[in-house]
Amino acid sequence: MTTPLIRIQTLKKIYPMEGETVIALNGIDLEIQSGEFLAVMGPSGSGKSTLMHILGLLDSLTEGTYELEGRDVSNISREMRADIRNQRIGFVFQTFNLLARSTALDNVKLPMLYRRPKIDGLDQKAMKALQTVGIENRASHLPRQLSGGQQQRVAIARALVNDPALLLADEPTGNLDSRTGREIMNLLRSLHERGITVIIVTHDPEVGRYARRRIVVRDGIIIQDEED
Repeated sequence: MTTPLIRIQTLKKIYPMEGETVIALNGIDLEIQSGEFLAVMGPSGSGKSTLMHILGLLDSLTEGTYELEGRDVSNISREMRADIRNQRIGFVFQTFNLLARSTALDNVKLPMLYRRPKIDGLDQKAMKALQTVGIENRASHLPRQLSGGQQQRVAIARALVNDPALLLADEPTGNLDSRTGREIMNLLRSLHERGITVIIVTHDPEVGRYARRRIVVRDGIIIQDEED
């Protein structure tokens, strides 16, 4: 049987807050296979963003286990988490997070500058990623010279440049108008069709419908898991 790309078991995340404890995730069990297109959905405060942060190794879990590509990453060091994030996980955020004074090409190159060991041909690899998202003709432009949709395409190219096993997108259409949002979701769908594992976090049912599988989180637990 194929090892899941992601396996989490009895995952809990507890935050101390003003002398009390807040249970953000309360015993999550979840398997995600390589090549899936999954939407994590739920209202504000449901725990979906906390789940994404743990899947992306941006935060640590309190209890339970998390295996990525068959490797237990539940309690690895901060440095090891950073290396795995850089090499195996691509991130796309609602606010794009581009460097304002760097060109689109240089923004896409950034993850490769932190990769260990160093790799060659950074400009060529970055340009190939820009071509993948259809924006290579804006390679020399600064973010302020790009529309919101174009900036998000640059952000997606940056997420892809290290050939990650997993692409995580947190409310990727949140700062876009509806037409541009549909274009970005169609782009993510096309990347999934090329074999890339895509997980999106969204509160928007219309965005969630682009995924092949949808889980709904509420009060820190998964209350629904459905596939097309």
